[in-house]
Amino acid sequence: MGSVGGEHSFRVIIVGAGLGGCATALAMHHAGFEVVVFEKVREFLRLGDSLGLGENALKLLDRWSPYLRARLVEIGNKSELMQIRRWHDGKVLAQQPLMDMAGFIGHRGDYHRAFLDAVAEKGIPVHMGSEVVEYDDSSPSVTLKNGERHFANIIIAVDGIKSRARELVLGFDDKPKSSGYACFRAFFKGSHLRGNPLAAEFVEQECVNIWIGKDKHLVQNTLRNGEEFNWIITHKDTEDIKESWFQPGNMDEVRRLVEDCDPRIAAVVKKTEACLDWKICYRDPIPTWVSRNHTVALVGDCCHPHLPTSAQGASQATESAAVLAQCLLLAGRENVPLATRVYEKLRFPRVRRAQTNGEDLRDRWHSALDKVGEGEEIDPDSILIKNNVLYDYDAEADTRKRWPELSALVSEELKTGKITPLC
Repeated sequence: MGSVGGEHSFRVIIVGAGLGGCATALAMHHAGFEVVVFEKVREFLRLGDSLGLGENALKLLDRWSPYLRARLVEIGNKSELMQIRRWHDGKVLAQQPLMDMAGFIGHRGDYHRAFLDAVAEKGIPVHMGSEVVEYDDSSPSVTLKNGERHFANIIIAVDGIKSRARELVLGFDDKPKSSGYACFRAFFKGSHLRGNPLAAEFVEQECVNIWIGKDKHLVQNTLRNGEEFNWIITHKDTEDIKESWFQPGNMDEVRRLVEDCDPRIAAVVKKTEACLDWKICYRDPIPTWVSRNHTVALVGDCCHPHLPTSAQGASQATESAAVLAQCLLLAGRENVPLATRVYEKLRFPRVRRAQTNGEDLRDRWHSALDKVGEGEEIDPDSILIKNNVLYDYDAEADTRKRWPELSALVSEELKTGKITPLC
């Protein structure tokens, strides 16, 4: 049985060692807390494909782990610009700095390994193969599948959209809803495409291209100087929801989707041997991210999942980790309820902005060609990715600035027992 730390220590249990869990561990360690992480899988594999990290996250990671930012930048795509192209012929409709889109784009597995290494360098214990099966928010603790019970001052769940803690916080299991879209995704060695005249420009150097069409778009990303190639097709999908990251895709359906696409990228897609079919599920914003007794808090996808077009999922999880750590510092070890309730109030409007940015971008891309006649030009500004407005934000500084006002409000709510729902 693990117990709460000594008289002057503050113990944090983090459930989940994904990107968000690692970011939370780094934020809590940087704040001076005793941190332990439990992760249910026994070993992490190099899974997934492309992931973006914006400057709003990188500035925080740079403070928490001096070498991490440099490693992430090294992993990321080196292309200065990205092109937004017309679906059927690849004509460039707009061009913008890649950093305006998603910051540095790299392979999710490589980024995850860098995060895990940073956590290990700090000496933060990560217990693999340790599945949490029960939460207790009255005497903050978690029970593992093997029967062990571990106590802390606060439990932070960062274990994704299927989180058990989400159920605890809400009081019910909310089922995923179909967004009406799905993604076919493929990631493979790009070296075999070299010498192919149709694909040459996409593998000779690192690049990002996006083809937009009616109710669909295709993102292509080249990494490691063309050694690795990734494409993602987002399209309308009305099939029954099956929320899985590993469902094989139907390549015949994929080839049908790109039949009328720019022949250069269509040729690459058609020659792809296999892909994954990811149904993009949606969850409504939830009224609270904190348990009834205020001692279990949610961070990342388990409380604020993002669409792929937001390109901000990992970055917003990093911001949330920063804000919660600052709130715990400002509230003091004896006032976890004040910290967690200020945290959710600070984060909710910011996260909704990032989430709706993703919805807005998808809708703008999917309807852009409807708004122009044959031979007319699209206004480039109407299809640009507008994430750069998020990048100047400093989550730690903003928390310290707004703490006096929000902590006074929350203190009053805690006294009366009337916590205002987030939505």
